[in-house]
Amino acid sequence: MKPLLIILLCIVGLYFFKTYYLDAETKSETEVSKSSTPEKASKLPVDIYIAQEVNQGSTILATGTVVPNEEVELKSEASGRLVKLNLREGSYVKKGQLIAKINDEDLTAQLKKLKYEAEFAAQNEARQKKLLDIDAISKEEYDIAVNQVNTLGADKEFLEVQLEKTSVVAPFSGILGLKNISEGAYITPNVIIANLVQTNPAKIDFNIPEKYASKITIGQKISCSLDGDEEVIEATVIAIDPKIDEDLRTLKVRAKTSNPKGKLLPGMFTKVEIPLGKEKAIMIPSEAIIPILKGKKIFVMENGKAKEVIIKTGLRTDTQVAVEEGLMVGDSVVVSALMSVKKGLPIMSKASQN
Repeated sequence: MKPLLIILLCIVGLYFFKTYYLDAETKSETEVSKSSTPEKASKLPVDIYIAQEVNQGSTILATGTVVPNEEVELKSEASGRLVKLNLREGSYVKKGQLIAKINDEDLTAQLKKLKYEAEFAAQNEARQKKLLDIDAISKEEYDIAVNQVNTLGADKEFLEVQLEKTSVVAPFSGILGLKNISEGAYITPNVIIANLVQTNPAKIDFNIPEKYASKITIGQKISCSLDGDEEVIEATVIAIDPKIDEDLRTLKVRAKTSNPKGKLLPGMFTKVEIPLGKEKAIMIPSEAIIPILKGKKIFVMENGKAKEVIIKTGLRTDTQVAVEEGLMVGDSVVVSALMSVKKGLPIMSKASQN
């Protein structure tokens, strides 16, 4: 009986020794191990950019379209058979040069008849005047003769105008487009003979956001370039649309530039840069900005933790963006590990880690 009791006491003693002594020792070693780990090892290392205010040259980037200085569809004011077509496609014509001529034989014959009648009426008026001077006729008879002269003169002027409408001339100097008809065709005022385009000088139309409407003025210099061409072309703002596009919230602007070599063709796409001068702005790297549903946000480091800040941006360069609202000078902006950074997450600068 006694040996059995002794064995049971030994087993209970070993159990309590393992439970309280060994487990306590293991726990103590774990706590020591944790206390020996640096606190900063639990923080996410990130790159930090200190926000600062700089004098930034403001430039608006826009896309533009080349439009001709003048453009018109050449049409005849009269109907008839086309008897002459002085149109070489793609050729340069001067203002007033004859482009097309409509058959005018009937009008010419009527005008010739009117000239004879006008000459006879003038001679009759002269005879009536002499008779009136000697009281051989009444004043009423003389007035009838004068009225005949005036009426025929008006009819003559009308026919001359109609005759002039049978000629289609260039209203300005420019380049002819492709012809749509051939000589001998019967045309009406609805038929387009060809297009006439003046490409020197050339105009450039572009749109800018409405918030910059007050910063652009007539006479302002801009620069533009074509795709695949490094040449920078200078232009001058000549007109500003008096209203904002309600759908796009943009303002339409037109500039003009010389185009002696015909390099700028109507309809071409251009990249436009509009300098607005220098102004102070808080600039941050563009990679620090995170697009969200209602705008844009960034993370800043505050008291060792990540803080989410909603910002409003302005002009941008190739590498930086101006922050108009939400950021103060001196704020520590997080510019790396943005996929891992969360609101309230402990973070630290890589510079301080090193």
